[in-house]
Amino acid sequence: MPAITLDEAKAQLAAYLAAERKILAGQSVQIGDETLTRADLRAVQQGVSVWSARVNEISALSRGRVRARTLVRVDA
Repeated sequence: MPAITLDEAKAQLAAYLAAERKILAGQSVQIGDETLTRADLRAVQQGVSVWSARVNEISALSRGRVRARTLVRVDA
């Protein structure tokens, strides 16, 4: 995956969130028995999830806060 900046990831997330708001506001048209929708809400919501995760990941890396956990089993 090509490297992207935090600003680029935030811009993508903002675009997906704006698209989601438009869809939820009723961006569809009913003509007779047919409903035409300009965008796919599920695809946009998936994009929101992807870009939100990337923003969080890049933010954590830039703060040097990548965490690793080690679990140690102690037998009694």
